[in-house]
Amino acid sequence: MTPSRTASWQDETDATPTPRDVFFMAEVLEGKHGAHAAEVAEFFSAYHGDKGDAGRAWAWSGVAELVRTRERARLEQR
Repeated sequence: MTPSRTASWQDETDATPTPRDVFFMAEVLEGKHGAHAAEVAEFFSAYHGDKGDAGRAWAWSGVAELVRTRERARLEQR
């Protein structure tokens, strides 16, 4: 069986997100998972780290950090 184009494309893709991508990912997680958004991002970071995909692990770690920063900012506004 020959590998699909999608599978080989994903293996070669640079997962480094732009700041805009990280911001969007954080907003989506906050919208879907609320107070658990940072933990969801940490889960994905750990998952990709365990699979040896350092780029994606780093990207999800950045999302978790941004979510926590946004949470702190919202709490300080109160």
